[in-house]
Amino acid sequence: MSTDNTWLEKLTRAGFIGYGIVHLLFAYVVVRIALGRPAADGDQSGAMQKLAESPFGAALIVVIVIGLAAMALWQVLEIFEPRRPWERVASAGRAAFYLYLGWNGVKVLRGKPASSADTQQNAAEGLLGSDLGRFAVLAAGVVVAGIGVGLAVAGLTKRFERHLRVSRMSRATRDLLRRLGEVGFTTKGIAYGIAGALFIVAAVQYDPDKARGLDAALRTLAAETYGTWLLLLVALGFLAYGLFSMAEARYRKI
Repeated sequence: MSTDNTWLEKLTRAGFIGYGIVHLLFAYVVVRIALGRPAADGDQSGAMQKLAESPFGAALIVVIVIGLAAMALWQVLEIFEPRRPWERVASAGRAAFYLYLGWNGVKVLRGKPASSADTQQNAAEGLLGSDLGRFAVLAAGVVVAGIGVGLAVAGLTKRFERHLRVSRMSRATRDLLRRLGEVGFTTKGIAYGIAGALFIVAAVQYDPDKARGLDAALRTLAAETYGTWLLLLVALGFLAYGLFSMAEARYRKI
C-alpha cells in the first residue's frame, strides 16, 4: 500500500481489531454450542448477532463494518500490485470475504436476520434441483475445503509470519504470536475443511442441511462421541486466531 494512503492504513489496522473481536465472539458461540446452549448460528454472522445484544454492540458493529470495508479496499488495491497471479486471486477472495462479513454486520444493524448458514442452506436447496446447480454446490465445497487446507498449511508451516513486521517485535512477542498463529490458522483451516467437505456431501447426497458452512461443521463435531471436547478445542483455536488478528493491527505489513 502506498505511504500516501495513511488514512486507509489506519482504518485497515482498526479493521484487524474488529476482525479479531468477531473471532473472539465466534469462539464464545462455539463454547455455547459445546455446552448445549446455542443462541446463534455457529459462524461469524452468529457472532455479530451475539455482539448486537450487548449495550454498546451496535456502535461496535459500526466500527467493525467500517474496518472490514477498509480491509476489503486494501485487498482490492493489492490486486493491482506487481504480484504473482495466485496472490492476486487470494487478495480478491479476501476482499469478497471482508465485504461479505461487513454486509452481515449491516444487516444486523438494520435489525434483519443475518444468518449466513440459512442463506447457504437455502441457496443449496435451490441449486440441488438441477445438475448444473449440483455441480455449483460441489465446486463451492471444493473451494471452501481448499481454503481450509491453505489456512491449515499456513499455520503448520508458520507461513503467516512473512506478512508480519517481525523486526519490530521483541523475542517474547514473536514467540507468542507464532504460537497463536499456529493454533489459530490450523484450527480455522480444519473447520473450513470440514465445512467444505460437507458441501461436497450435500451435492452428492442431495442434502442441503449439510450446506450450512461453519455452522454445519460445528454441529457435525458436536454429534461425535467426544463432541464437547472437540468443540472446546475449536473454540480455543478461534480464540487464538482472534488474538492473533488483533495483534496484526500493529504488526501486519500493509
